[in-house]
Amino acid sequence: MHDLKDGVTIVTGGAGLIGSATIWGINNQNLQNVWLVDWVEEESLKQKNLDNLQYQRFLDAKVFRELIREKSDDLSEVKTIIHLGACSSTTETNKAYLEDNNFLYTQEICEWSLDSNVRFIYASSAATYGDGSAGMDDQDEDIEKLVPLNLYGWSKHNFDLLAKERGWLDRITGLKYFNVYGPNEEHKGDMRSVVSKAYQQIAQTGKMSLFKSHRPEYKDGEQKRDFLYIKDAVQMTLWLAQNEKATGLFNLGNGLARTWLDLGISIFSALKKDAQIEFVEMPENLRDKYQYFTQAKIEKLRNQGYKHDLFSLEEAVGDYVSNYLIPDLKLGN
Repeated sequence: MHDLKDGVTIVTGGAGLIGSATIWGINNQNLQNVWLVDWVEEESLKQKNLDNLQYQRFLDAKVFRELIREKSDDLSEVKTIIHLGACSSTTETNKAYLEDNNFLYTQEICEWSLDSNVRFIYASSAATYGDGSAGMDDQDEDIEKLVPLNLYGWSKHNFDLLAKERGWLDRITGLKYFNVYGPNEEHKGDMRSVVSKAYQQIAQTGKMSLFKSHRPEYKDGEQKRDFLYIKDAVQMTLWLAQNEKATGLFNLGNGLARTWLDLGISIFSALKKDAQIEFVEMPENLRDKYQYFTQAKIEKLRNQGYKHDLFSLEEAVGDYVSNYLIPDLKLGN
């Protein structure tokens, strides 16, 4: 058992959705021995994610990366790194930026962690599975067959491939997050969840929009996603971080695909309104990169001993809308 009480835990991307929620989860274990790594502008929406968190130190991401490269003694207290910092935009087109920020940065931290006997957990992504035609099974060791649909997915997949090639996956843990949503995501703009965007849309217009389907086997609104509530994502992440024998790649999802219509109806139900949903054309630049079905196989996580129940879609949306979006609160309020 890897005890987070021992030494410092660094959370990169600590002001983002999963990062800030992970620090919230650590705080809920009555721990504050956390260093938060990120790049945050004052008075930004990201900054607001930090208002209720407890941590010992804030490090700018560039400063932290230099400390890693220098193998600085300043990091001698660090015993755990949960590396969540990355560009998560699925529409990012700057390949060089993604290679440096998502791939090389992760490689540098991983190599330092292994050399320093530090527990290393990093965010991979369900985007590595592409259109799903090669399966979405984290127990399949043949990850070379996967073909991501966008540069973001490739930036994550390429590190998974490197970790496998160099034998690191026996000593580190990669987390393939599926569609994570919940409080603390407003800073993500267009990349925030449909729940967040639809809440604002419904407040302004009384209705919400979903993309039409451009594949005949899926009716409009019946494209499916594995929606994972942030509170479940955090619990899974910290459970794996503390179980050092749980190494390799793990799917983090709900394990049950639901339609976008299910999601939309759940939002209206949480608002106690009749559903008013319209379908709009999907932008052409997304049509050949759009995932029509994602569903995490989470047996590997369960077989490691993870016994916690998960929020249903309706429970999660209800909690998010009623306890965070309507009162305009963050985790920890």
